[in-house]
Amino acid sequence: MKYLIFILSFLSANIIAAQTEDQQFYETFEMTEGDTTYVMKKYYMVFLKPGPNRDQSEEEAAEIQRGHMAHMNKLAEEKKICMAGPFDSDGSIAGMVIYSCFSKEEAERLTQMDPAVKAGRLLVEIHPFWAAMGSKLF
Repeated sequence: MKYLIFILSFLSANIIAAQTEDQQFYETFEMTEGDTTYVMKKYYMVFLKPGPNRDQSEEEAAEIQRGHMAHMNKLAEEKKICMAGPFDSDGSIAGMVIYSCFSKEEAERLTQMDPAVKAGRLLVEIHPFWAAMGSKLF
């Protein structure tokens, strides 16, 4: 029994340490305004633009879109995506994604794994930006 408690304590300590270790890689700083202090965190806003390869058949395009959505849902479950969605226009930007990751290189790697980007249906443009942690839309 003592051995089991020791193992569980060891595992709990390592999980907490891993969480703390992960958190130190995010770029953050504190900003005080009046009596409120905000923790600002760097996020990566990705603009999705129509790519050069958009001549797939309707069936192929639908399959690529299913892969794109599966990729986005997986990243959302992993808490790598804070928000995503299409734009309501036929402009030069089809949609956007806000990534919560450690670096621009990680954001680039995650976007390059997207089946729609791989197929050339989408191009990406990545912009680092700062927001207060815990910010939300109304």
